[in-house]
Amino acid sequence: MSTRIYITSAEGNTGKSSIALGVLETLGRRIERVGVFRPIARSSSERDYVLELLLSHATVDLEYDECVGVGYELVHTDPEAALTEIVSRFAAVERQCDAVIILGSDYTDVGSPTELSFNARIAANLGAPVLLVLGGRKTDATGDRTPDDMRQIAELTTAELRNAHAGLLAVVANRADPQHLDEIERSIRSAIGSAAGGSADLPVWAIPEDPFLVAPTVAALLESTEATLIAGDPELLDREAIGVVVAAMSMENVLPRLTEGAIVVVPGDRSDVLLMALLAHASKTFPSLAGIILNGGFELAPQVAKLIVGLGSSLPIASNGLGTYDTALRITQTRGRLAAESPRKYDTARALFEKYIDADALLALLEVSPSEVVTPLMFEYGLLERARGERKHIVLPEGSDDRVLRAASSLLQRDVAKLTILGDEAEVRARATELGLDLDGADILSPFDPELRQRFAEEYARVRSHKGITVQQAADTVTDVSYFGTMMVHLGLADGMVSGAQHTTAHTIRPSFEIIKTKPDVSVVSSVFLMALADRVLVYGDCAVIPDPTAEQLADIAISSAGTAQQFGIEPRIAMLSYSTGDSGAGADVEKVRAATALVRERRPDLLVDGPIQYDAAADPAVGAAKMPGSAIAGRATVFIFPDLNTGNNTYKAVQRSAGAVAMGPVLQGLNKPINDLSRGALVGDIVNTVAITAIQAAAPPVAAPVQDTGAR
Repeated sequence: MSTRIYITSAEGNTGKSSIALGVLETLGRRIERVGVFRPIARSSSERDYVLELLLSHATVDLEYDECVGVGYELVHTDPEAALTEIVSRFAAVERQCDAVIILGSDYTDVGSPTELSFNARIAANLGAPVLLVLGGRKTDATGDRTPDDMRQIAELTTAELRNAHAGLLAVVANRADPQHLDEIERSIRSAIGSAAGGSADLPVWAIPEDPFLVAPTVAALLESTEATLIAGDPELLDREAIGVVVAAMSMENVLPRLTEGAIVVVPGDRSDVLLMALLAHASKTFPSLAGIILNGGFELAPQVAKLIVGLGSSLPIASNGLGTYDTALRITQTRGRLAAESPRKYDTARALFEKYIDADALLALLEVSPSEVVTPLMFEYGLLERARGERKHIVLPEGSDDRVLRAASSLLQRDVAKLTILGDEAEVRARATELGLDLDGADILSPFDPELRQRFAEEYARVRSHKGITVQQAADTVTDVSYFGTMMVHLGLADGMVSGAQHTTAHTIRPSFEIIKTKPDVSVVSSVFLMALADRVLVYGDCAVIPDPTAEQLADIAISSAGTAQQFGIEPRIAMLSYSTGDSGAGADVEKVRAATALVRERRPDLLVDGPIQYDAAADPAVGAAKMPGSAIAGRATVFIFPDLNTGNNTYKAVQRSAGAVAMGPVLQGLNKPINDLSRGALVGDIVNTVAITAIQAAAPPVAAPVQDTGAR
């Protein structure tokens, strides 16, 4: 039987979906196939956005329709038939999964005490322990519930669960008063312990209210107010609107009422107020706005429209035909949704869960054992956890790239690393604000900082003195972001650098060859890709740096790749790849690989290595047994060393595209300090993973050469 957990609440608007997301990610770290099931759907005519959010997660491989039980209609008309159908449909999902998260109803239709009772009956019939989510905000949203309020709610809801014979696993007080988290936990624990059959040992966790999580996006507000975008950057529609300002008064009275992240409602015929709001948004002395809605159905005068274009503002401006009151009312009634389209909200929810919920305790309650399988999600989470534990300082030179800013926001939200972003501070922070990103935890540093520029120029001139570089020449060179970031790493102002989203590989790593240089026992800088397949992680090298390595360089690549594998928890079993296996072939290319294999054995007799060997013999146990019987590597290789860049680069891309593998890298190896390159097509997730990899490299002690046994005693 799979692991089961039923997440439910006693009312709507408790933020249950963010808890479900956290549980999904927690289970995904240990379990290969995690499923999601929604016993009661919101509506038969409208798809459930919470279910769609969870199904979009990388851990889940199920179709929407198979994850839905019944609609509210059947629950109303025939609850027993609904329960029977739910149990049947759940069984079909469970057969495909190792764990299933069951998400209770959302109180969008029934909204009565009987709804919790029915959820409890479902949990009992599915044999799923309940993770109970209690809302820390009053139902009329007028304020926080007190610890005593939470105690009373806990008493009522846990009694309801017991009456339906549902087992209580733990309680989460979500959206709770940040000032009284400990008191709230104690009050709920007391209520559970004093109840008949209750236990004060059950875990109780409290997560504070975060206004950002419940804020709707600008896009959601435009939809609810029937507004059409007429100017501004469409990409900024995903920014959350923290408040609303109705600007139906004179300019001098509107200005003091503007707040950070607000949506401003302006009558469509008040072009003076519109222009004032735009100027205030552009000014450094007023808050940054989320957007402007022009109501009333008035068309902008051509002269005003021309002026807006000339201002070059990216602030979204939309227009609708509603009156001021109706527009404001619809805005206040629009709920924020946790959605994959809102990366910052997604990261905030994950960060809150990770900070306030004891994931290990939750897994222990569910009796989840570590899996022998390593999925891409498991591996990625392990990277982030290790990096978080090290708290290394990484410099990101490309502060003008939105992907870098989004990745930085995600890394900061999850406390993965300390970050410095290079660029003009005002411009970087202004763009981050426009995108709805929080970069308060990052340092923003200009590569033209006069003090550092002089210091870096002097050091670069010293390092490159053999090339005749003067301090004056160096002063121009070090303002290049790749050189500036590399100098930060060289002088210990940062532990590592990640770049390449906007620059070529050569531009990114050339400074490291000149300044950082290679480790004493390494002759070349090479690279690997960490290839996360469906059930394991392999190491491919070199796929990015050395076009046609010599036998000596190939041996270096193999030894460096084995060290990299060990850094990331992969037992190195090295396959030196060629177009022939063992003694079956001859020729210069095969002899190069054979010589490289001999060099690896000579220099590192502790490493398991074999070659020449073909890829299929290295990867497939049956083929390996036939082609190279008795080999410790054949069919079991974890580190694949390609004979040249052409073979390696094409192979990793073929596996990535054809097998659906997640390719992390290139990870540079052999440098004294970690510098890593990004693909110019890198996604935000790629940047996040590469920063985590760089932080782990920075924390790892150098791999010492083994003491060779000479036989002397």
